[in-house]
Amino acid sequence: MFTEAAVEILINNWPMLFIFLTIIISLRLAYLYVNKIKFVLYKELLSLGFVVYILSLFYAVTFQDVSWSTSNFIPFREMFRYEVFTPKFFKNVLGNVIVFIPYGFYVGYILKKSKFKLIFLLSLVTSLAIEFTQLMIGRVLDIDDIILNVVGGLLGYLIYKLLDKVKNKLPKIINNQYVYNFIILLFLIIIIWYLVFHITKGVSYV
Repeated sequence: MFTEAAVEILINNWPMLFIFLTIIISLRLAYLYVNKIKFVLYKELLSLGFVVYILSLFYAVTFQDVSWSTSNFIPFREMFRYEVFTPKFFKNVLGNVIVFIPYGFYVGYILKKSKFKLIFLLSLVTSLAIEFTQLMIGRVLDIDDIILNVVGGLLGYLIYKLLDKVKNKLPKIINNQYVYNFIILLFLIIIIWYLVFHITKGVSYV
């Protein structure tokens, strides 16, 4: 299911992603060169990943069919409607958690020594903005989506803190930028291969 969503976003969104990323990458490289700032591959790719994530999130929550259902202002009412492990549960419950995990991770990475309360507040503000925007464009506002988004944001932050602790305990031979560059490049290659593989299968997810 999540592969289908990623492929759909890539197919429908690649022109915007290509143009936007070309602008961002060229400006960033020019900025580093002009200001004589050292280029660190894994840091630049992580920052670029956040840009791609935000653009993909924008597409996922706005470029969809208008909903004819009604808004939900009662906490937990909608999320408990779905039977566990069913497709609707994965899409409407786990999906709303997973989609915000990268947000919490990136906020932790960008702010470094941020507090748990701050991650909660930022996740809440972002989710509220998304839900109110959906309401204004003909979709619905669901308080359960907000709750699940915030949970996802907090989980993402916890993942960042865990990885940061592991990183600080690694021996110096591993804890260096060259190893991180290799890991993130390998991760990027796997993601690209995975998406391209599903696209070339000729299956339409739109």
